Amino acid sequence: MSKFITIDALCQLVEEKQFAAARAFLLACNPADVAELFSELPDAALVLLFRVLPKEVAAEVFSHLDSDVQQRIVEGITDKELATIVDELFFDDTIDFIEEMPAGIVKRVLAATDSATRSQINQLLQYPEGSAGSLMTLEFMELRRDETVAEAIADIRGSRDKKETIETCFVTSPTKLLEGSVALQDILLADDSTKIIELADPEICKVGTLDDEEQVVEVFKKYDLYTLPVVDREDRLVGVITLDDVVDVMEEQATEDIYKMNAVSPADDSYLKTSALTLAKHRIVWLLVLMISASITGAIIRRFDEVLSSMVLLAAYIPQLMDTGGNAGSQSATMVIRSLALGDIAPKDALVVLRKEFAVSLLTGSVLAVVNFGKLLLFDRVGVLVAVTICASLFCTVIIAKICGGLLPIIAQKLKMDPAIMASPLITTIVDAVSLMIYFVLATTILHIH
Repeated sequence: MSKFITIDALCQLVEEKQFAAARAFLLACNPADVAELFSELPDAALVLLFRVLPKEVAAEVFSHLDSDVQQRIVEGITDKELATIVDELFFDDTIDFIEEMPAGIVKRVLAATDSATRSQINQLLQYPEGSAGSLMTLEFMELRRDETVAEAIADIRGSRDKKETIETCFVTSPTKLLEGSVALQDILLADDSTKIIELADPEICKVGTLDDEEQVVEVFKKYDLYTLPVVDREDRLVGVITLDDVVDVMEEQATEDIYKMNAVSPADDSYLKTSALTLAKHRIVWLLVLMISASITGAIIRRFDEVLSSMVLLAAYIPQLMDTGGNAGSQSATMVIRSLALGDIAPKDALVVLRKEFAVSLLTGSVLAVVNFGKLLLFDRVGVLVAVTICASLFCTVIIAKICGGLLPIIAQKLKMDPAIMASPLITTIVDAVSLMIYFVLATTILHIH
């Protein structure tokens, strides 16, 4: 059967009750691709096709589905089938699923699980959203410090289907204190009689259950980890965080920063699933703030209306000045915000950033001013003094813009605010006001306009 089967063809197989053919096709696909297909199916076909999958495959497909599709499936299956799905899911995927579901479905899930699983679920749900505890899984490979390699291999073989990852095993004391980690490769290559503690690396990165998810991401990036142990206040091992969960966090953080950098409040759902009213609510606050702050620019223009009346030509170059300043500031802000996010710079590097942005502004401002001076004289045919006024204003504006763009995100982080707030729209508004002040002051000074 063609791997490029259409949604209509898949629905046709369901209508004709050719479930064996549909099952064969779905099993030939990657679970992530099956999840993508399921997201476009009508409810009746979705539930039927989900039921024809083996329970292991069904659970993996379920973990890739968006929360709304998961809800559609849960609402169409029995409690027994739901219990089977939850039993096959890795624990962190179960938590992610439960956190997105309405209360009625959460009650069904908890009722369908055994008491031990229910207790573990309730424990993880108590951790604050965005903490390391809320990201971790309880399905990791834990080895006792005093067991031998032969015993450890037997333990790994006996639990390989119940653990999310076995590539790295974590060594604990009888009181569950984390004492180190050991790679599966090292265990397989060691003598059977060797004690696990002899193979363990005591220098291990770890985070606490209440540590922020951003700190978790930084640790993963800094040390190129695939798994990260999570410990409680007594340094007892309680779970591990895997790379796939961190990738999800990184995507959420990047999306949130992009929204904030463009003056939009972050949304919980995707664009197509968010109503127009909700989108408007997420945008209107910042639009109001920027509109009101932009009134400062209007006040400056009114303050110098006599200057513009005396030489109307100056008004023609206000958009050029403001746009260039806004673009220059946005360039610096984008680079600094990204560097802050990656940990390349910190608030203590403010003076270094100031010096670098000042040097960049001198170079870029000089080039822009010289090119613009030639354009004004050769093409626009303005007077020399007018050209000098415009270009000097442009030069000063670029310097101010790049310094603001470089320092404001650092100041925001120092004040425990999100640096992304100090991005394009806000910096552009600030630079617009400053550039106009510079422009009119230089015009009154150089052109002797009063």
